[in-house]
Amino acid sequence: MVDKSEKFSWLVRLGYAARGVVYLLLGYLALSTAGKAQDGQSAVFDLIQDVPLGTPMLYLVAIGLLAYAAFKLIDAATDVERHGDDTKGKAKRVGSAASGIAHLVLAYTAFQFASGDKQQSAQGGGGSQDTASSLLTWDMGPFLLGLVGLGFLIGAAMQAKSAYTAGFMKHIGGGAPHYVKPIGQAGHAARAVVFALIGWSLMKAAWFSQSSEVKGLGEAITALSDNGIVYPLVALGLLLFGVFSLITARYRIIPDIHQGDLKPKL
Repeated sequence: MVDKSEKFSWLVRLGYAARGVVYLLLGYLALSTAGKAQDGQSAVFDLIQDVPLGTPMLYLVAIGLLAYAAFKLIDAATDVERHGDDTKGKAKRVGSAASGIAHLVLAYTAFQFASGDKQQSAQGGGGSQDTASSLLTWDMGPFLLGLVGLGFLIGAAMQAKSAYTAGFMKHIGGGAPHYVKPIGQAGHAARAVVFALIGWSLMKAAWFSQSSEVKGLGEAITALSDNGIVYPLVALGLLLFGVFSLITARYRIIPDIHQGDLKPKL
């Protein structure tokens, strides 16, 4: 039996903390200067690298994001979060897969910055377009790109539902501060908007075989800059999602994992 260990638990919590740092700083950049926010994760990692001990912190963030991505991909493959075998449960697992892939890319970018190899990463949204362009050269590329886009759209719907119902609270243990619920609702609502923009851009790129349609995290945010009050609300929501993630890192209920749970489930 492979039971949940302290190491696994701490890695997952580190993952949520790393996610929190990224969204907290991304929301801050979006509120303070939209120009920097357009660079998305690249601007965030640049900001981290400029502080004292920035490089070790970046490696820690990269490891955390990698752990979070692994947790989501394991969930997508084996349903360790017990979503169920019905259509709703399978849709949640598709959303987990999209989240895992997105955070795997974030982890890779953070490692590049930490190791000093950030020339390609610093291109921001262009990096996402380059990846999509390479994928579209494969025979199954458009299908895979569209599948990822569908995953983001499903994720957006799930985020919107969580914002309305606060369903995420079932994963928060006792002792969490009372304000975690409204903060989490605001954060999930903002993520729903951003995920929808990213997902739709991926679907269009797959349909028209044009990688220029793809929006990265930063480009999806700045695409809202001409929409009046929507932009600052989404930016603030992303910052609050960062706060929510940091709280979650402490109070998240980590599911028990047994050997049988690690078998892929269709």
